[in-house]
Amino acid sequence: MTMYAALLRGINVGGSKKVPMAELRTLLESLGYDSVATYLQSGNAVFGTDHGDEDSLAAELEQAIEKQFGFAVSVLVRDHAYLKAVREACPFPAAELEAKQLHVTYFSAPVDAERFATVDPAAFAPEEFRLGDREMYLYAPDGLGRSKLAVALSKPRLLKGVVATTRNWNTVVKLEELTGV
Repeated sequence: MTMYAALLRGINVGGSKKVPMAELRTLLESLGYDSVATYLQSGNAVFGTDHGDEDSLAAELEQAIEKQFGFAVSVLVRDHAYLKAVREACPFPAAELEAKQLHVTYFSAPVDAERFATVDPAAFAPEEFRLGDREMYLYAPDGLGRSKLAVALSKPRLLKGVVATTRNWNTVVKLEELTGV
């Protein structure tokens, strides 16, 4: 059985798109998934299954969530091996930083540096970002809520054609741990 994390985008924020975690767990179990758990209220779930791949599982979850809750939610599904690789490849000294200073944005498809070429990194120092394949690492010393670089990187024109969802470093670590059982 492969363990996966489901990353739901934009739920339980500002009173809209409410998805109670207990109901999400029940939904995942009804789809036949094993070892179901949720983490926090911001749309993180883990589960195990022997069928499907990341994309087909994400599509299945999106359909089930829309049917159950009555609204569309983008879902990214990533397996344990990927989550572990993201954690290990962090280009910033994660052990030396507060979790609120380090974030990972997961993308639905690979992205390249050309997509973000219009963002001048020097204009946002000491904030920094580094791209992986389907992820971007963001160092924001004052936190994501105060990050001007995060705002610049999330412009719709830069994210056209991909779904993006961001998690702080504590969540990155916890999801990798929860899927590693």
